[in-house]
Amino acid sequence: MSQITPGRENRLAQESSPYLLLHKTNPVDWYPWGAEAFERAREEGKPIFLSVGYSTCYWCHVMERESFTDPAIGRQLAEGFVSIKLDREERPDVDEIYMTATQILTGQGGWPNSVFLTPDLKPFYAGTYFPPEDRHGRPGFSTLLAGLARAWGERRTDVELQAEEVADAMAKFIEGRFEAGDAPPSAAVFGRAVTSLTETFDPQWGGFGGAPKFPTPANLLLLLEALESHPPARPMLEATLDQMARGGIYDQLGGGFHRYATDREWKVPHFEKMLYDNGLLLEVYGRWFEATGDSQAERVIRQTAAFLARELTSPEGGFWSALDAETEGREGAFYAWSRDQLAAALDDETRTFLAPLLGLDGRAFFEGDWVLHLPETLAAQAARRRQSVDELRSAMAPGMEQLFDARAERPRPLTDDKILTDWNGTAIAGLAVAGRVLEDEVLIAQAARAARFVLAHLRAADGTLLHSWRQGEAKIPAMLPDYAFFVAGLLALAAAEPEEVWRAAAEELTEQQITRLRAPEGGSYVAAEGDDLLFRSRDVFDGALPAANSVAILNLLRLAEGPKGDRWREEAEAALAAFGPQAEALPQAARTLSLAARRWHGADLRAEAEGHAPPPLEAGDGSVEVDLAVEPAGEDGWRAFELKLEIAAGWHLYAPDAADQGLRPVSLSVVEGELAAVEIPAGEPLAVVGEPVPVLHGGVTLRGRLRSDGPVARLVLAYQACDDARCLAPARIELTVD
Repeated sequence: MSQITPGRENRLAQESSPYLLLHKTNPVDWYPWGAEAFERAREEGKPIFLSVGYSTCYWCHVMERESFTDPAIGRQLAEGFVSIKLDREERPDVDEIYMTATQILTGQGGWPNSVFLTPDLKPFYAGTYFPPEDRHGRPGFSTLLAGLARAWGERRTDVELQAEEVADAMAKFIEGRFEAGDAPPSAAVFGRAVTSLTETFDPQWGGFGGAPKFPTPANLLLLLEALESHPPARPMLEATLDQMARGGIYDQLGGGFHRYATDREWKVPHFEKMLYDNGLLLEVYGRWFEATGDSQAERVIRQTAAFLARELTSPEGGFWSALDAETEGREGAFYAWSRDQLAAALDDETRTFLAPLLGLDGRAFFEGDWVLHLPETLAAQAARRRQSVDELRSAMAPGMEQLFDARAERPRPLTDDKILTDWNGTAIAGLAVAGRVLEDEVLIAQAARAARFVLAHLRAADGTLLHSWRQGEAKIPAMLPDYAFFVAGLLALAAAEPEEVWRAAAEELTEQQITRLRAPEGGSYVAAEGDDLLFRSRDVFDGALPAANSVAILNLLRLAEGPKGDRWREEAEAALAAFGPQAEALPQAARTLSLAARRWHGADLRAEAEGHAPPPLEAGDGSVEVDLAVEPAGEDGWRAFELKLEIAAGWHLYAPDAADQGLRPVSLSVVEGELAAVEIPAGEPLAVVGEPVPVLHGGVTLRGRLRSDGPVARLVLAYQACDDARCLAPARIELTVD
């Protein structure tokens, strides 16, 4: 056992990742992911504890403070395990593999991801955040470590057998889930993907589904493609982009978007700011401005580009990765405003003027503080004041500057200053598109400088593209997202300024991508290559970023418009064919691929929108029966309820986490009332076509509390019932509570 000394630096002190460096003085015998740790586990016959996170992850910080700084837990880890700490942003390929394991074992996922592996890297137990001690019926981390060490010592054969079973399931989900087709998907998948968004659209607040709400740029880029052909696309896009731009998810003072909103109204964000979100949303708002001339889109573009230049640009010209959500242990402390902070920053007259404009005239809604947002459009506010929007903005400017200056005096969130090729690609593309449509050479130059940095500094001696750079060191061979998003950025630059270097670099790197990452059977591309990977994934389903295989296909179609067009088009055809069955089966989860299919076919989308997509099946066939029980109201007016669902044999409903995969989950809302403490089961993983999807089946109970605004309230259950072959149309059941 290695000696663990509190305060002494461990092996992570030699790493460059800001996330790993946060753990360099933990009293834990940490290893980085790699051969040294694997060899020690094999030599000593110990299981591996793999802890995966990233530098702006709030609960990663909590677990670090609670558990990894505890010398007693450090000793437990040293005695029973080989401990590995991994930055998921440095190794997204490894992260994907072991997040799949956690979803299989627990039905859900998240970070920190805590996975226990055999010495041959096969997982046998997993979870996410663990408290240090037993709490609320959950085992504490210390209890868990003791139990797993005992199981490994006394029942190792059983543990290894379980690991084999989990690995078999992972192989099915990661490598065996794709059955290559023999032709590209039909153009109709595009219309079906658009239709799926109409089924989850929130007409009141924009966006898709309920809380939490993510920007999900793949949805927005799909709607931009459908503006001229599918009438519902424009109002959905307009409402979503407006609500996001006015919400707390957007930094009204400094520009830039936070990662997601915790509420349906976009008011309370999870406060971390990620480069990839802002790069992709720059492209979305740029293309929306191109289509509409919307002045609010221009405001978002210019403020977000300024935010990138001010807070996420390295001296060398590349873009850093992210800003943390917390400051001094409190999430949102840099961005939220207390009554005292507002009074200190603004005089009474300015505060009174800005309060209704910035949502400060109601009750504080974030832990006793406010998050700045625009409850109404500036156009509506200006009309009420008989001003133009420009006049209103000019009147707001001095107060906004005072708030910005006051905020700048606060302790700043941590900056993750590593530079990632794929995320830089999103920002390069966003700035290039925005610069082109606004005819702004400064934005184009901002994009070009970052592209030159990547081409100059993120290359190995043999020319291989690399993934990560920090403080002069570039490392890790590029993965598919690096090629896909960086090439997309180069092609956007080529469209914005006529320099042959951008297209030439895009062609060179695409050839490299094909050579290094084409799947053995051809067509699609694997996420990465390496001896330290259990499996080679090749996903095509969109998540926080559009799927890399789909973006790579779009790049090939763009390249096909120029020289060597036939060569690139043939490559695109093979990749589309490889994913044809997935696009046909689940276009709602492969929206970027459906967009690529549309461009491949050059389809007449107006004709498609008028009826080529198959009609949805009707709900109400008895797949779900409900029974509601409501307790009498307490003194505070709240009433506890239980809603029991009986899901017919052979059918399932999607659990809440399925929303992250573009599916429609079970949700509860209330009309003429309020909901609180809603509990919907997490579900069990089910293999559909993509990664495991959490589903509910059989008897399920939903619990919560509600309060009526009047004599009655209506509890609304929304769901979509599916069997192994089809999904019914989304359904709503209203239950009156009097």
